[in-house]
Amino acid sequence: MYQIKKIIVCLDQSDMDETLVKFAAFIAKTNQSKKIYFTNVIRNLSIPKDILAEFPNLISNMVKERENQMKKVVAENFDPNIKVSSSYIVKEGQLSKKILKLANEKSADLILVGRKTSLPGSGVVSQRLARRASCSLLIVPENSQPKVKKLLVPSDFSDYSKDALEEAIEIAEKNEGKSEIFCQNVYAVPSGYHFTGKSYEEFSEIMLQNATINYKKFIRKIDTKSSKIKPLYTKDEDDDPVVDIISKAGEIKADMIIIGAKGRTAATALFIGSMAERLIQMNDKVPLLVTRPKGKNAGIIEYILEI
Repeated sequence: MYQIKKIIVCLDQSDMDETLVKFAAFIAKTNQSKKIYFTNVIRNLSIPKDILAEFPNLISNMVKERENQMKKVVAENFDPNIKVSSSYIVKEGQLSKKILKLANEKSADLILVGRKTSLPGSGVVSQRLARRASCSLLIVPENSQPKVKKLLVPSDFSDYSKDALEEAIEIAEKNEGKSEIFCQNVYAVPSGYHFTGKSYEEFSEIMLQNATINYKKFIRKIDTKSSKIKPLYTKDEDDDPVVDIISKAGEIKADMIIIGAKGRTAATALFIGSMAERLIQMNDKVPLLVTRPKGKNAGIIEYILEI
């Protein structure tokens, strides 16, 4: 997996910023990151030309004020002992487009955004970022603590599940083996099971055995290094695996959920997968890392930014 050397942190002048800055410091320390871009996007300004003519420094003063506000929250919440270069960027326009463009221009490895539940303001979480970013995206709910002791990786044993598990292993390695990884497979009993002559319980056991076999095949393809990985098998009773994932995250007190973006080629880069989409929508308790091999959206990002 690639190193997280460049991080974009999306700030919005709310209390969410304190949490994001602390997460940025944690990530920078564990990854020995080189650069952090603290970013604030101002909505499109509709200031009449005659007002701008009368007050020519209005926008530049506004930008300077935003920069100073970001510097203040960083100074109060970022560990000064962590040696990393920082820049403060203020943009005007549509938030998702500006962040996507910045991530592309700076060749960012990770975009860090907030997920609000009770704080005022809309926050900056967007499924558009998850779909279209050229790198991984970490969505942090308000009041989250930067810890990686327990990592939950939902898996259907696909290639993008492999990406997610390898990322979890990388995180665990950087945490000096103190992290525990839970690889969760949510399986379901097909509705036509009764045509086999088996009872629901019997076919449920067959599906569990199948999941167990597939996990063993899956894990053999991965260099687990010294990581502790525990397989979890969850039977989906209500045809909604995302609910099962969120429930399991709460049950094991997970510090992070890690899921792979489905699009692994330029042709499928806009598709992060229905499970990732719904996790972004429904999960508001646990930090969610949507992994994407860096640069997989290269070649189409310029077109997207023109849409």
